Amino acid sequence: MYITKFETMDINLLLSMVNMKLRNDYASLDELCIQNEIDKTKICQRLASADFQYDVNTNQFKLQITSH
Repeated sequence: MYITKFETMDINLLLSMVNMKLRNDYASLDELCIQNEIDKTKICQRLASADFQYDVNTNQFKLQITSH
């Protein structure tokens, strides 16, 4: 499965794949997007649809817990 298919990929599989690639292969989300020719805004929006946000400090997408 290729990360370039992120728009139709299961969200949990996408999260796992992106975080694995960030951890093992890329120093930043920008680098991942450039190397894979992915629109950064679109992949962030896709993951945000399941409440995941990119954390630049840890170079990972994490669940954002909202208080009510």
